[in-house]
This record gives sequence, structure tokens and C-alpha cells, in this order.
Amino acid sequence: MPLTPAIEEPQIHESAQGPRVTPAASRTAQTPRPVPGPRPAAVPRPGRPGPTPAAASRAVGAPRPAPPAQRAAQATPGSVTAAPVPAAPSVSAAVPQVQLIPASAEGALDAAEEAVDLLLDTGRAPGDILVLTTGDPHPWAAHELSFGEAAYWAQHDAGDDVFYADAARLERAASRPVVVLAANGGPADGLAGVLPVALSRAGTLLIVCGETQEINSVLGAGV
Repeated sequence: MPLTPAIEEPQIHESAQGPRVTPAASRTAQTPRPVPGPRPAAVPRPGRPGPTPAAASRAVGAPRPAPPAQRAAQATPGSVTAAPVPAAPSVSAAVPQVQLIPASAEGALDAAEEAVDLLLDTGRAPGDILVLTTGDPHPWAAHELSFGEAAYWAQHDAGDDVFYADAARLERAASRPVVVLAANGGPADGLAGVLPVALSRAGTLLIVCGETQEINSVLGAGV
């Protein structure tokens, strides 16, 4: 009987292994990166209250509610209520403003008359204005003094019209909101003595009509 050659089984050597092929189905899909979205509302810390509904409505542009009307405090029997404290006067209200109108000694009275007309045209009440002169008195004052001192000062005390006085009677003149001073001559040192008193009589405004250099020298002396 003829001998059949033995069939050798093929042997697989490790060195003959080729690159491993991983099936596509077994690959792990790449995880997509998260897209940043709106941040969640902040969680309030322990012990801190969260935003109230009113605050939340204001955050989205809702109009603020009108503040409640203040009720007048009612005093109960036996209670003590504090009186309102008046506001402190400002420095600008205590010191009157000084305005200079250049004019010669001969034209100072006319400049003062123009200043008075301008004040009246802008709504200033006649009783708010006091006109002072350092030289000759105003014609109105000279006329009224011809009827006596009592009748003259009675018009001053009434306070319903522009009042004119000269430097000799300045001490008796009361304060008014606006004082117009006409430096129309007089003694050489007359303005230096009249200007401080005129400034003390002016409530809010002092208008000085006269020589600019002379007035500035008096004002620069600390008046």
C-alpha cells in the first residue's frame, strides 16, 4: 500500500502578523465638546436672602414703583416729637453779590437810575430797592425832605417803593434786597466810609456806579 505523504498543518508565526485592523463598529465615537450656554442663576449663600420679586422685575427693565407717600407723624399722648431743623444758610446767601457799573462822578446818578429801571423791568419789586448817594442827594429825596423828616422816613418805613437816601442819612436806612450806590462825589474818603455800610444793607445784590479805579481800591482794601 503506497504511503501518502503527511499533510503538515500550516503554522502561523507571530513575526508574520500584519497590522491589526479594528472594525469600524468597535471604534469609540469622539465625544463632542459642550457648547457654552447661559449661566444658571447664582444660588444665594446661606444666610443671605435671595432677590425679591420686586428686584427681579427691576432687573428686566420694569419701571420702579412710586415711593409711598409720607404720612405726617401723629403725636401720641405722652410722646415727644422733634421739631424740624432749619437748613443752614449758605455762604452765597449771606454775602451779597457786588456789581460795578463804570461811570464818572457826574454820570453816576444817571447810571444808578438806569440800573433801577433795569431792575424793575426784570421783575424786581420797587420796595426791594434802596438807592444811596455819596454826593448831592437824589432830586426825589430833596423834594420829599422839603415836607419834613417825618414824612420822608414814613415812606421809607412803608417799603412799597424805591427809596433814595444820601450818605448823611445812611445809618437810619434799613436793609433791602438790592442796594444801588451812586458815587457822585462828596468827600475824598466818602466812598470808603459809605461802601461798607451799603454792603451791610444789601441783602443779595449791591450795585456800585462810579469810577472803576476808586471803587476797586476800596474793595481791594477788604471791604
